[in-house]
Order: sequence, then C-alpha cells, then structure tokens
Amino acid sequence: MPTSSTLWLRVGRVMQLTLEGVAGATLFAMMLLTTADVTGRYFFNSPILGTVELTQLMLAALVFLSLPVVCWREEHVSVDLLDSVFPARLIWIRQVLVNLIVTGALWIMARRIWALAERAMEWGDVTEFLRIPNGYLIYLISVMLAVSAVLTLLRAIGYLLEGVGVLERGGPLSPEKGKGGDHD
Repeated sequence: MPTSSTLWLRVGRVMQLTLEGVAGATLFAMMLLTTADVTGRYFFNSPILGTVELTQLMLAALVFLSLPVVCWREEHVSVDLLDSVFPARLIWIRQVLVNLIVTGALWIMARRIWALAERAMEWGDVTEFLRIPNGYLIYLISVMLAVSAVLTLLRAIGYLLEGVGVLERGGPLSPEKGKGGDHD
C-alpha cells in the first residue's frame, strides 16, 4: 500500500510528465509548422497563412507550460550573489526566502494576468490575421504561473522542514548531494 509521500511523488511525476509532454508536442508542432511554411514558401511559392501568429501563440504556450517544471526542479537561471553571504549550514534559510519571494511574485503575476484574460474574453480579443481568441492563451499563462507559485511554495516548505531537521531530503547544496544536487 503506497504511503502519502509516495502518492504525492507519483502525482508530481504524472504532472511533470504531462506538462513536459504537452510542451514537447507544442515544440514539435512549431517545428512542423515552420518546416512546412519554409518548404511551401521557397519550393512552391505558397507559404502557410498565419504562420507567424500560430508560432507566437505556440511559443507563449511552450514557455509557460515549461515554467512549473523549471520551478519545481529549480533549473531556472540563477546568479550566485548570495552564496558567499550565507554559511553552508544556513543555506536552507536562503532557499526558503528566495522561494517565498518567487512564490509571491508568481502569485501576483498570475492574478494580474487572470484579470487580463477575463478582460480579453469580455472584449472578444482575437489575433489580427487568423482571428484566434487570445483569452484562452492568457488563461493558460495565468494558470501555469499559479501552478508555478504553488510549486515554489512547496519548495520553500520543503527547505524549511529540511532546515529544522524534520525532513532529510538533500537540498541544492547539502553535503549528501553536493553542489547543484538532485532536485527531483
């Protein structure tokens, strides 16, 4: 019988694989669309209409579908400005603070973008050429930002529990894992 932690690991893994799969399919569709457009344009003098709009929409979806996975794995771009300030035994405090700040920023963005999505739907905003409604993509962006905020909050809680000795997980700089250790 699986424990609750095993269940949460499975749920997290399914969510990660789903988001990675959808993002990968989106990237593959962008590749196919670009290849077909270039082939049509240069060999048949017949480009695909609306390719730029579709590529823009798919690129936005790709970035924001990948964001929760990047936040959970902590694979985002980071600068080591605070490494020399914090002693090794207090790194968990830094990680808690950074993840809480990121959580707050993501949550604020998610709420503001949700309001923009509502407005886009009310006003009937569509893309210029293909007339595709913008609101759905904006809702997707908002939801992915909110999911990312929840995941960074869970990271902060994990670091807090690790720092006070409740969990033995191995953070990014813990001695067991080495610098830049396993984040899965």
